[in-house]
Amino acid sequence: MHEAKISALRLVFAGSLAQNKARSMLSVLAIALGVALGYAVQLITGAAVNELALGVQFLSGDADLQVRGPRSGFDEAVYPVVARLREVAAASPVIELDAKLADRSDVLKIIGIDVFRAGDVEPGLVADSADRLDHLRSDTLFLSPATARSLGVEIGGSLSFQVALRAATLRVAGLVNADVSQRFAVMDIAGAQANFDRLGRITRVDLRLKPGVDVEAFRERLQQQLPAGLAVQRPEASIKASETLSRSYRVNLNILALVALFTGGLLVFSTQALAVVRRRAQLALLRVLGVTRRQLVMWLVAEGALVGVAGSALGLAGGFILAQAALRIIGADLGAGYFRGVAPTLTLAPLALAIFFCLGVVIAMLGSLAPALEAARASPAPALKAGDDERAFERLQPSWPGLATIGAGAIATLVPPVAGLPLFGYGAIALLLIGTLMLMPRLAVLLLSILPTPLGVPSRLALLQLRGAPGQAAVSLAAIVASVSLMVSMAIMVASFRISLDRWLERVLPADVYVRASAAGDTAYMTVDDQARIAALPGVRRAEFLREQQLLLDPARPRVVLLARTIDATNLTRQLQLVSAQITPTPGAPPPVWVNEAMVDLYGYALGSVIEIPIAGKPISFTVAGVWRDYARPQGAIAIERERYVALTGDRSATNAALWLATGIGVEQVSGAIEREIPGGTRLEIAAPGEIREFSLKAFDRTFAVTYALELAAVVIGLFGLSSSFGALVLSRRREFGMLRHIGMTRRQIGTMLATEGATVTGIGLVVGFGLGWLISLILVHVVNRQSFHWGMELSVPWAPLAGSALLVLALSTLTALASGRQAMGPPAVLAVKEDW
Repeated sequence: MHEAKISALRLVFAGSLAQNKARSMLSVLAIALGVALGYAVQLITGAAVNELALGVQFLSGDADLQVRGPRSGFDEAVYPVVARLREVAAASPVIELDAKLADRSDVLKIIGIDVFRAGDVEPGLVADSADRLDHLRSDTLFLSPATARSLGVEIGGSLSFQVALRAATLRVAGLVNADVSQRFAVMDIAGAQANFDRLGRITRVDLRLKPGVDVEAFRERLQQQLPAGLAVQRPEASIKASETLSRSYRVNLNILALVALFTGGLLVFSTQALAVVRRRAQLALLRVLGVTRRQLVMWLVAEGALVGVAGSALGLAGGFILAQAALRIIGADLGAGYFRGVAPTLTLAPLALAIFFCLGVVIAMLGSLAPALEAARASPAPALKAGDDERAFERLQPSWPGLATIGAGAIATLVPPVAGLPLFGYGAIALLLIGTLMLMPRLAVLLLSILPTPLGVPSRLALLQLRGAPGQAAVSLAAIVASVSLMVSMAIMVASFRISLDRWLERVLPADVYVRASAAGDTAYMTVDDQARIAALPGVRRAEFLREQQLLLDPARPRVVLLARTIDATNLTRQLQLVSAQITPTPGAPPPVWVNEAMVDLYGYALGSVIEIPIAGKPISFTVAGVWRDYARPQGAIAIERERYVALTGDRSATNAALWLATGIGVEQVSGAIEREIPGGTRLEIAAPGEIREFSLKAFDRTFAVTYALELAAVVIGLFGLSSSFGALVLSRRREFGMLRHIGMTRRQIGTMLATEGATVTGIGLVVGFGLGWLISLILVHVVNRQSFHWGMELSVPWAPLAGSALLVLALSTLTALASGRQAMGPPAVLAVKEDW
């Protein structure tokens, strides 16, 4: 008897899979697409982070601790003090800088070492050379193999670097024996200081401690002895700080990929739910023959598992191919610029492979679980009778579980970030989405009831059929509501960000012309003489100069940016987009600084508070006089009056300039004058505000290109789900269509009826999806985005693109319904009616 039951189960389920090849394939493809996107994103970002970590480990060598400070470096007198400590076995001073290549729009990391000290701490940085004196010459350097390949430079060749506005040329003496694929070069520390204007300054000291020394206790003691702005940390701490900058972006991409996978799971749910309804009598017969509820659930969930296994296997293979293509076309940073200079090698990543394979299978099984439980609960006797289909959806109609889930999501939006990530924000979106899907049967009934009854017979029959079977419509809506809501929410969030960025650029670019020494790197700047020449150029009515530095406030976080600029306190809103009140420090209070929103979130620099900032090795007190919006520096930025900065540091150099021109003078005239009159002026980057805005918005679109692709994938999966659901519903109603043909309805009228059903169901999906998407966009803008990147934005709805997308989805779903109807009406009507005899 047991074997007979198993045979019957196998026959029924094998027959079901054979009859539903197309819909099963759509489910497999949906799971495969979600797995492929998630695996590809994880492969690329994981490989980039791993390569970055390997590079840091290689450059750190055998160091137990590192003394670090501002990006511009600190007094080299710190080195001998630290090296003489009795706990230190070896100390190696290092100067590390990103040098701008003079003939390319690129930078190269330069590591300056003392070859006699580095051999005890960072032996990998000491290159082999035929002439050992090359290690001590000030005009030579050694390239990593990755640098030599990417720049096309051979031993004996040369590289020119921009220092201020002049060029410094160095000879390539050899290659560093490095297995990592990062680009860097090594040279003598004295040569680096002399060539790049860093005399008397270093950027870090690598320490190898004596055996038996308690590293953490020594770190704490040494920290107390160091000047302000310096920190002692383990080498791996710098890896974590570097990862922090890109972590939110990487997590957001992973979440978007999981959204596509979740939508695939909804497709499996709707396909399985409708398939279970269509086989309701067969499953009831199995129960009569002795199959237990548990066996029935296991076999139905096993169907979903087969879909998950096939989809995961296909998705993993596709994901690896997709990752390779994305790495070649977009790069390791996926368009965001976080991993420039890193060329990772993709590997299969067994852990990520196993995780995404299991995710695909589990999500497919979960999609099958609810239909399986309903089929097991059904009483065999009623289920064997015709017309019992809608009873299968009665358990989906209670509203309290959905309302409770939505309420939990609303509460989750109030929870602060966890480890700097908006985990509860993501959870709130998931709860809101799931709660709405749980309410879909009720919402479908409500919306169908308020629709006016059409006059035409086919359309009237379509609406009456939907009102009579709202459960089936609700199941069909699951995937489309999820995909449309996520599409709408992402479109609103991206549009809000883009419009806010555009308005911010308008506010912070009031001058006629902007000049900068270099887009990246530490070595390009304008000297005092350069600034004087620029300000004295014919046609320049006014010139303001800015110096950008990077300070280390917390070794666990990336360095913050210090902007020393001319500040007009009476007209501050034309220079900074303030999002707070502006205060004036009281007499005797510390002088003012202005901080961006990230400094408030990350460091607690609230308006009016007194803070300490390490400048020139000393802690200086300031009053926070205002908070400003900044879309360029999510790690944090502080604006200080340039005159005060010069008084504290003696540094009069500048990295940027803003020029106001006399009436009738154009950008081309000033640009030509700079190139002619300023020595090295051709190396300056000159642009009008419009050009900067255009470039910034293009960079924005490039950054969000992957987001658009993941969003499109979710919508495609949703359309797959709608197509699969309509196909299953139409095929299950062949007898109904046959009867309608017998009583005189034409194929055209039945087609009109199906098109009306498709348009109505999709319209309901669009209404609910747009409303839900708007709510999710509020969470994305005000919770997820703020907790991830620490900046605010104004909500903007892109009505035209959303309306176009809605019309496209509506048209595609109507065509899908018509195509499904043609397939179902293919057999003669008499044969279809005979199925009910």
